[in-house]
Amino acid sequence: MGFVVGITGGIGSGKSAVTGRFARHGITVVDADLAARIVVEPGREALAAIAAHFGPEVILADGSLDRAALRRRVFADEKERLWLERLTHPLIGREITEQLSAATSPYVILSSPLLLETSQKAMVDCVVVVDVPEAVQLARTMARDANDEAQVRRIMAAQMPRQQRLELAHIVIDNSRSLEDLDDTVEELHKEFLQRAETAD
Repeated sequence: MGFVVGITGGIGSGKSAVTGRFARHGITVVDADLAARIVVEPGREALAAIAAHFGPEVILADGSLDRAALRRRVFADEKERLWLERLTHPLIGREITEQLSAATSPYVILSSPLLLETSQKAMVDCVVVVDVPEAVQLARTMARDANDEAQVRRIMAAQMPRQQRLELAHIVIDNSRSLEDLDDTVEELHKEFLQRAETAD
């Protein structure tokens, strides 16, 4: 599997902006959110279990998962969120492992909002936290996802507290500065990770 860099951060921190820049360097990015979508595709056992548990209101007319309806249900009820995590996290872990194993770039990135909250942290050699102030998280997420403030705050509350995430980081990227600054940061980290991948072999 080689050298694996885990990239995480709270909702709205700009993980995609960071991972997109690594991808432009030819680095494979395994996205845990994408893996989470794959395991609940129509025809997969997880989707059938979700439909049986939550009822038809979380399934769209085309048979796919209504992610917004499911999100409303699970972030309003802790027990339901835990039930969903117990079902999906092992399946997501398996999907991520397969994708990491298939990667051929000098090192590989695992991008995951729940990297530090789940067993995914055991899959990585280095933890990078993308960080912005909470007010920025809130504003970005409301603008991007058309969620109201209460909904975004519930999602943020379900994630690891910012300070705890920062304490567990090997590297912190401050993503509240300019895109040019971000380009420079990623450029430097790319060089560092190439070196570390060489010595890890």
